[in-house]
Amino acid sequence: MESAKQPVVRKTLDERNQMSDLERLRHSCAHIMATAVTRLWPQARLDIGPPTEEGYYYDFDLDGHRFSPEDFEAIELEMKKVVKENQVFERQTKSREEALQFFQERGQPFKVERLGDIPEGEAITFYQNGEFVDLCAGPHVMRTGNVKAFKLLRVAATYYRGNEKNPQLQRIYGTAFPNKTQLNEWLAAQEEARKRDHRRIGKAMQLFTFDDDVGPGLPLWMPKGSVLIEELEKLAKETEFEAGYQRVRTPHLAKESMYKTSGHLPYYAESMFPPMELVEDAAEGEKEEVKERYYLKAMNCPHHHKIFSAVPRSYRELPLRLAEYGTCYRYEQSGELMGLMRVRSMQMNDAHIYCTPDQFAAEFKAVNEMYLKYFKVFGFEKYQMRFSTHDSERLGEKFVDEPELWKKTEDMVREVLIESGIDYVEIPNEAAFYGPKIDVQVYSISGREFTIATNQVDFAVPSRFGLQYRSPENQFETPLCIHRAPLGTHERFLAFLIEHYAGNFPLWLAPEQVRILPITEDQLEDAKSLEAELRRHGVRAEMEYSHDKLQGRILKAEESKVHTMLIMGAKEQEAKAVAVRVHGKGNQGVRPREQVVSQLLEQIALRSAD
Repeated sequence: MESAKQPVVRKTLDERNQMSDLERLRHSCAHIMATAVTRLWPQARLDIGPPTEEGYYYDFDLDGHRFSPEDFEAIELEMKKVVKENQVFERQTKSREEALQFFQERGQPFKVERLGDIPEGEAITFYQNGEFVDLCAGPHVMRTGNVKAFKLLRVAATYYRGNEKNPQLQRIYGTAFPNKTQLNEWLAAQEEARKRDHRRIGKAMQLFTFDDDVGPGLPLWMPKGSVLIEELEKLAKETEFEAGYQRVRTPHLAKESMYKTSGHLPYYAESMFPPMELVEDAAEGEKEEVKERYYLKAMNCPHHHKIFSAVPRSYRELPLRLAEYGTCYRYEQSGELMGLMRVRSMQMNDAHIYCTPDQFAAEFKAVNEMYLKYFKVFGFEKYQMRFSTHDSERLGEKFVDEPELWKKTEDMVREVLIESGIDYVEIPNEAAFYGPKIDVQVYSISGREFTIATNQVDFAVPSRFGLQYRSPENQFETPLCIHRAPLGTHERFLAFLIEHYAGNFPLWLAPEQVRILPITEDQLEDAKSLEAELRRHGVRAEMEYSHDKLQGRILKAEESKVHTMLIMGAKEQEAKAVAVRVHGKGNQGVRPREQVVSQLLEQIALRSAD
């Protein structure tokens, strides 16, 4: 089932004029596909067919037939005929009455309802190519013959307007490019991404699992996956300790009153699990009354604000940096859940920095530099910062109604980004409700884009909680708060790492760092001794011996993505050496055992991305 969130179909005139050439091509291809489908299934009822980031789709309601990939060959063949006919995309304008009659006569109820989305006074436009006519704001390419390279991708079920109470439609996805070379390159990249899919690799490597009895979107971390989590936490804790952070712990739930104070209720209610209601005992025949409501923690910040306010604060204590790997719960819609990328339970690399306005620039810059440090550790070469600002027309609705503070804090963030020389793009109308934010976009080796971290400014909520510190002039002041999560959540970050590395983790992060393979029973004792030595130094080493041939055991270790194999036969045993083999790189030669141990420890300590 597809996500309940629907794309914006009707765009403003400016947005339509800004549609890229590629979007225009794909939008046109969606119409070509709908033309082909209605030729093959004339009884199909139509909804919408917008361009998307990867291509386009069109939604159909069709009795008596469920689309499947087996239909793609016939649909694509018909699409090629439409392209060959070189039909002109002709723009038409109709009155509301004419448009209504047009779709009623053709039995298109979804189009009739979509007419109601068009504001009074706005032109109602249609586009016709050949016999196909569609309600559409455009724009399109000149002719169907301009569409040279396309491919149908998949079929999914989706509810009309994303509402589960509405009819379930069939959505056909496709993509289109200016030429076949670009299409083939994209398809090859998608195949590589499929091979790297974190769900596929996670299952094969036994990193995590989901269970129906536990619930959708609630991952269970298996031993090897827990290793990854612990290594990330260790890295974060060491980095944050060095940067002056202090660690705290907070409960998994809190009273409704706290979230009302923070403003998350009602702004964020749809993303929170329903409340747990504690009721007072009622006398017989009387109705029970709710005494208190508790919510599962959807974010850590209100808890941290309470820690800040627990004791009197002075300017001398600022900046105060409170960090926690806090577990949060968010009620993502079932159609939005996707492996570890979208879950309902998440462990967040969270921290809140309370500072004075004079300290803000240095603290915000330090957070961005922490991001860059992590990128170097993990070997991320392509990334971008998305600077999200507010929309002045939505103050009091989506954003807190503090226009002067919005301008001031956005200017501060923008200045830090420019002075730091950080590559960023500015995106309006995507800020948090309490202040501007930066989302960190990184790109995996396969080219897939992920949002893995965030850095937010909060000028509104500290005052709601009455957070104060004494200034040098002995006056009470409200601190600024920076919300930051450089490693995001374990779930999303590890989904990215799994796909980025294709499960071939660097030595320091690999769930199984070393596997020792004695060739015969004569080397068992020395192999066990080496295993014990490595484990004393904290190396995740396992000794594996069976009567299987050595090549078979090596292949087994390769398939399990063990980083390093140390092979010990009679010659190596006599020389107090081991043969070293690295996953994906093959034999590295025979080296003295003492040297190998030393090199392994050094490489792990350096956290090399190689």
